[in-house]
Amino acid sequence: MTVPAIALTDPAGAAGAPLLVLGPSLGTSTLLWDRVIPALAEHYRVVAWDLPGHGAAPASTDAFTIAELADAVADAVQGPFRYAGVSLGGAVGLELLLRHRDRVTAAAILCSGAAIGTSEGWHERAAQVRAQSTSSLIIGSAQRWFAPGSIERDPDLTGRLLHVLQNTDDESYARCCDALAAFDVRDRLGEIATPVLAVWGDHDAVTPEASAREIAAGVRHGQAIGIPDASHLAPADSPAATAAVLLDFFATVAAERAA
Repeated sequence: MTVPAIALTDPAGAAGAPLLVLGPSLGTSTLLWDRVIPALAEHYRVVAWDLPGHGAAPASTDAFTIAELADAVADAVQGPFRYAGVSLGGAVGLELLLRHRDRVTAAAILCSGAAIGTSEGWHERAAQVRAQSTSSLIIGSAQRWFAPGSIERDPDLTGRLLHVLQNTDDESYARCCDALAAFDVRDRLGEIATPVLAVWGDHDAVTPEASAREIAAGVRHGQAIGIPDASHLAPADSPAATAAVLLDFFATVAAERAA
């Protein structure tokens, strides 16, 4: 097995603080977390990672699975860590909890699901990108990714995220689609004993509230919470609310362990 190549940001936050790893959504990069990291870095040592062929990561050289992406994340960081991931990054988080359960102390799964979409839909999107490039996805992604008013409220970040999508390596993006087509851990959620927070955005039609509640109900120690003014990219739509939800969850888990 070849572990897919990902890329990590330089750490933010105090060197001795607990490690928090942030995962991306398909077609985005570590830029997704830019508005959230400053608040998180007041309490944690924060690193974010890029998918193969996205952002700073090299293009993939072979097919990979969501489980293999989880292995790549576990290999890239040292020691125990907290984790938060969006959409595909959330799927990676669930695989981390299944495959590296002794490494992850708590996980937030944002705008994601134990299965996302349909196999047919992902294979169709992979074929579209291979034929027409990621540029063919810009309009649809803008509609799915952002809540009403987000593009007008923060044209810089939303525009830069759409440019990341446009600049993503086509084959790497398609291979991510193929990986999502095969991803389904719904029947394994009961194996996850690590505390999990499942987060949905109220405007998210891709992974709505039901997806988050399925995760929270399926794991052994799960809870779910919605972010009112967010769609599929909650850290971009509502960075302050996203940071607050994560900080509260991780602090509560730490306090319960210390009690």
